Amino acid sequence: MNYNFLYQRFSKRIEQLRKEKGLTQEQLAEKAGLHRAYFWDIENGRNISIKTAYKIAQALKVDLKDLFNQ
Repeated sequence: MNYNFLYQRFSKRIEQLRKEKGLTQEQLAEKAGLHRAYFWDIENGRNISIKTAYKIAQALKVDLKDLFNQ
């Protein structure tokens, strides 16, 4: 089964929340303890671990579930 559409929806949600918070990719990557280039991959549909998703949610100051709500 192809899950790429899920990764794309998830990455667009992260991008949406990041922009709502007024953060650049670099700023959010730094807050989450991630490399900027890796974060760019995330916002472009890279499959990530729950641990990484949790770091991003903490950096955005939202619940992990909010990364999945649209």
